[in-house]
Amino acid sequence: MAEFGHCDTTKAFTGKGDFGETSIITGERLSKSAVRIEAIGSVDELNSFIGLCRAENGHDDFDNLLETIQHKLFVVGAELAHKSEKIEIKTGIVTNDTALLETELQLHNKNLELLKNFILPRGTKLSSYLHASRTICRRAERRVVALSKIEKINPEVVRYLNRLSSLLFVLARTANSRDGVKEKKWQN
Repeated sequence: MAEFGHCDTTKAFTGKGDFGETSIITGERLSKSAVRIEAIGSVDELNSFIGLCRAENGHDDFDNLLETIQHKLFVVGAELAHKSEKIEIKTGIVTNDTALLETELQLHNKNLELLKNFILPRGTKLSSYLHASRTICRRAERRVVALSKIEKINPEVVRYLNRLSSLLFVLARTANSRDGVKEKKWQN
């Protein structure tokens, strides 16, 4: 069984990717433009952006939540980096992971003004980073859905990313609200 969290970092580079291919957990080599690699890369980019949010954040509840999400995104990446018919995984994204996001969504959304219009993604630096993370999350979700059309993947991963993009939107609004920044409605 694949062990999540194990990574050999004895070398800073291997040179094995110099010709446009990379390896997944099974050892199989794939083009760096493969749908699976695009999905993994988008999730990795999202995780990095959430790290940027954490660097800008000054609220413990946000930081703890964002750290939990970062750990789960590594699990998502590990799930995407294997082909389910070749390797059995011990742990993965489960309904409880998505349920946690839903609980956090409700918790943070209850203090926000009801939206009746689109709002511009702006405000504090933290809010702006959270909005950027949301858009990266939506791209990651699209890449994972594309992968799911050609290969079997854990369907909870799609639900998790879908809920995460909603949570990031609510957290962006909450960040502005906490700092007294008014939302700017989209004007047509």
